[in-house]
Amino acid sequence: MAPTIWVVFLFAFAVVERSQPTLSENITLGSYLYPTKNPTSWSSPSGHFAFGFYQEGQGFAVGIWLLDGSADKTVVWTANTDDPLVSASATLCLTEDGKLVLTAEGSQNKSITADELSYLIYSASMLDNGNFVLYSSDSKMIWQSFDYPTDTILAAQSPVLYFGDNLLSSSVSRTNHTIGRFRLSLNRNGLSLAPAATIDADSSTSYWGSYLYDNEDYFKFKLNLDDIGHMYVVRENGTISSNLTDGWPPSNHTAGIYRATLDHDGVFRLYLHSMRKNNNPTEEIKWQSLQDKCSVYGTCGINSYCMLGEPIDCTCLPGFNYINSSERYAGCEMRWGNRSFGSVEEKRMTPTIVPLQNTWFKDDHYSLLQNMENEEDCKEACLTDANCVAAQYRKFENSCYKLQFPLRYGRGRKGKSISFVLFVKLANRDWVREKHTSSISKTSIMILVIGAILTICSGITMAVFGYLISRRGLWAHVKSCEEKLGTTEDIVLRSFTYNELAVATNGFNQALGRGSFGTVYKGASSNNERTVAVKRLEKVVEEGEREFQMEMRAIGRTHHRNLVRLIGFCNEGFNRLLVYEYMKNGSLADFIFSAEGRPLWSDRVRIILEVARGILYLHEDCEPHIIHCDIKPQNILIDEFWTAKISDFGLAKLLTPNQTRTFTGPRGTRGYLAPEWYQNKPISVKADIYSFGIVLLEIVCCRRNIELEVEDDEIILTDWISKCYRAGELAKLFHGEEVEKKQFERIVMVGLWCIQSEPAFRPSMKNVILMIEGIMDVQVPPFPAS
Repeated sequence: MAPTIWVVFLFAFAVVERSQPTLSENITLGSYLYPTKNPTSWSSPSGHFAFGFYQEGQGFAVGIWLLDGSADKTVVWTANTDDPLVSASATLCLTEDGKLVLTAEGSQNKSITADELSYLIYSASMLDNGNFVLYSSDSKMIWQSFDYPTDTILAAQSPVLYFGDNLLSSSVSRTNHTIGRFRLSLNRNGLSLAPAATIDADSSTSYWGSYLYDNEDYFKFKLNLDDIGHMYVVRENGTISSNLTDGWPPSNHTAGIYRATLDHDGVFRLYLHSMRKNNNPTEEIKWQSLQDKCSVYGTCGINSYCMLGEPIDCTCLPGFNYINSSERYAGCEMRWGNRSFGSVEEKRMTPTIVPLQNTWFKDDHYSLLQNMENEEDCKEACLTDANCVAAQYRKFENSCYKLQFPLRYGRGRKGKSISFVLFVKLANRDWVREKHTSSISKTSIMILVIGAILTICSGITMAVFGYLISRRGLWAHVKSCEEKLGTTEDIVLRSFTYNELAVATNGFNQALGRGSFGTVYKGASSNNERTVAVKRLEKVVEEGEREFQMEMRAIGRTHHRNLVRLIGFCNEGFNRLLVYEYMKNGSLADFIFSAEGRPLWSDRVRIILEVARGILYLHEDCEPHIIHCDIKPQNILIDEFWTAKISDFGLAKLLTPNQTRTFTGPRGTRGYLAPEWYQNKPISVKADIYSFGIVLLEIVCCRRNIELEVEDDEIILTDWISKCYRAGELAKLFHGEEVEKKQFERIVMVGLWCIQSEPAFRPSMKNVILMIEGIMDVQVPPFPAS
């Protein structure tokens, strides 16, 4: 009898042990991890999972990965997903005072846990199921990585689903685990895959869904994945609401670890990893949400369409160029044309329609024409409609859908049978340019070759000339002349002491204005010959120090008549001050929002062009290129000659060589921020174009973008101007003043192009200037998306 009881006891123990994840040895307080020296990670007891530093590009991130023996780590969780990578000098410590802290060079300590913990950490464990857990002193679990999935769920994870919240977010790529372009969430119908940039994952934006059996939203749902690959949505009461997979019975060949990942291409996949020790490990796709990658909304960006193949090819619509030729999936922007191209007759040609067979876009039509049996009728209907930029003809429906830019989620298919025809309306310059592509490209190559030869010859000549000067002693003469001139403020920035600036401003007693980081005071140079403006930064330890360094780096190397000039600085102890040229006539806000009456229209047009030229210099002519990030009337100052100059570079973003876009947190002023600041999208110079568009329309109407003491339909200036333009009632904006009406309409149209929600649709600042000056034609701007 005793042996039987003993066997039963062993069996029961084995069942309990199988049902519970195995714990690693407790990780105690005072334990450290390092990116490049041991220990780099803490492993689970089975050795299947590890938590710690993993390399990504030139830096390191903290996360959890699967140790399946493959060359590349299969990362299943990442801490602080969108934080910058850390260097090899970083450390991760479970501190003696009960915190899990990442310390990176040159930055403050960063907690690994997303939320503030209610208890101090006493120990940690890396479990065999891939869960990293933190415990309090009474062995209570106070935090676990399973509660904060990134792009993957593992068996036994069972994350809770809330309506509207993101469950998983894809990574940018297999080797870049920052947040990517797609998300998995729960809406009223069930699980839904959609582009991350969309606001709500409803039926109009989702490209895949797994529907619930009912819509009773008082249930709490979980997404379960068990150890045989059965993945399903379950209610709080245990009832299965939706099955994604039925699972696979375990066998010697299929035993392993399952993971479900929202991959960087937007497809949700279930993987099985075999963990055989004696053979090479394998990774097998057991299930995927979609077979056709082109069915994923956002595989290709706006105004481009996806052609299935390996790799996926994204093709621009006629009349468009890639926003970034190295990232073709990022979409296409309108080709704005070249003012020196084409004859007068060509520019007067009527628009041209280009057909694309078996190419279709998501149905966002503004007009539907049914019972249209001839595709030529659809083509003609778009050609004669000023609002139509493209038309989709569906042969199987005999329907014609009129579309407006931007066109989204396009797909193309090769084949003889034609079900769809997309008609794209082209401006004549685009059509002419495409016909002459070959001749232009040959000419361009010849010009480049000749230019390269001339550059090399010039370089050799200058080198020889410099050598001869130094040999003859002339260089010493030049140097002595510079010493006689002295190091003036015209050549380099001057360093002031704090006492000098205190005296110059008479004890900082005359404030000119106050900003979020400090106050600007009026002062005078030591000989009282020149009036200056002294900006005293007050939040020195954090934001002020950053703004001081940024403004020094940005404006200190620029010189343009439409940028406020930085004369010098003070960097003494905790004192951070910047000395600027004094702008006698205050800010643009004072100039255009004054209750004394509107400035002359000609003066306002001049100021618009001056601001535009200053921004153009920042975007294209200075090195490095600069995104100002805070263009608004308060940051545009007027000097004694009534010249407009851009100021306040504390929030500016400097771009590295060959960089066109950057990721950064929201910065700037509400009301002037472009939509991409709020959509987790990369920021480019087009963010400044949007802000400039708001300022331009404020200058046109001499009022702020938002005013409450007006009629309801006039509260938001941009909406009101758009309505007036569509209705042909721009005269409402004149308020009886004398303006050149065609010029007024042209500038309003430019402003409406600048504030398009899609960055690709905003013109460059160079084209803005050409359009305002009347050198380049301004096409009809699209209506805002409804």
